[in-house]
Amino acid sequence: MKTNKISISVLAMAGAAMMLASCGDKQQAAQGAGAPPEIAVITVEPGSAEFQSSYPATIKGKTDIDIRPQVTGFITKVHVDEGQRVRKGQVLFTIDQVQFQAAVDQAAANVNSAKSAVSTAEITEKNKRMLLDKNIISETEWQMAANQLAQAKAALAQANAALVTARKNLAYTTVVAPSDGVVGVIPNREGSLASPSSVQPLTTISDNSKVYAYFSLTEKDLLGLTDGGKENINAQINSFPAVKLQLADGSMYPLEGKVATVSGVIDNSTGAASARALFDNPSGMLRSGNTGQIIIPHNNEGVLVIPQKATYEVQDLRYVYTLNDSNMAVSRHITVDPYNDGKNFVVTSGLNPGDRVVVEGVGTVVRPGIVISPKQ
Repeated sequence: MKTNKISISVLAMAGAAMMLASCGDKQQAAQGAGAPPEIAVITVEPGSAEFQSSYPATIKGKTDIDIRPQVTGFITKVHVDEGQRVRKGQVLFTIDQVQFQAAVDQAAANVNSAKSAVSTAEITEKNKRMLLDKNIISETEWQMAANQLAQAKAALAQANAALVTARKNLAYTTVVAPSDGVVGVIPNREGSLASPSSVQPLTTISDNSKVYAYFSLTEKDLLGLTDGGKENINAQINSFPAVKLQLADGSMYPLEGKVATVSGVIDNSTGAASARALFDNPSGMLRSGNTGQIIIPHNNEGVLVIPQKATYEVQDLRYVYTLNDSNMAVSRHITVDPYNDGKNFVVTSGLNPGDRVVVEGVGTVVRPGIVISPKQ
């Protein structure tokens, strides 16, 4: 009987303890429900920010010259190989010269024949002139001789022109490099027919001592450059900082470049304007056809920077929550710089140094009029 009494007493004490604990939890929960939520905030102060914008780019040599024959004929010799560096005037291809040499010989013979005809006509005209002076022949007969001399001289001029053309065509059978550069693909070899009307060029000579990186700026980028039309775009381009080139493998090209030009026409199909940056390429590391990313830095001093997660949008307008003296959240409209790093914004208007901005719970916990317990 004693044992049962002790068990009953223990169970009663345990039940009482559980009831007390439950009441304590409810009291704590009630107290917690009334306390303002603890939310992280930042106090904005002027500072510096460096952002980067990247744009897909295509690399081209400073000059990419398609080499095309100026006469039709079979290639008899290819003097260079793909990837070879050549100098201006160096022989690249030789086209069959037999028919063109024959044309030169024929034209030269025609010139000699025409010269003989002129000489004969000159003698005839001279004799006719003497007879006319002595009134032995009529003026009409002399005029006919003079006309024959004029025709002979015209035939000589034509023969000389034909000889010049023949010699030029013969010279065109030797195809030379128009500038220093690197030889591109050579699709046709010895025995192939070369023609000025061929779709494919014989090769391409690329001057890669300097290269252009072509990329596109959106209409929004251009408006940002001109600050809504307040700044001259050419002056802005000239003041552009040095740009970097990220190569296809993710590595950075060791030399910085300079934005050279921006097209004055926006492509209606893409809504972008073509731009190009110039890079030195002394080692020949870059070749026409390479791809990469142009990295444009944007340095800002004395600006207010906030995390992007601290903002929210309503009908294309951007807002943040600031705290007043009572720690109440107040919605405030702001404007930001279009250039950013994907994590932070540079605020251009709407905030002042010393303002406290909510950076957590935006769009979920925090709403206008809520009182919070700020934590830095």
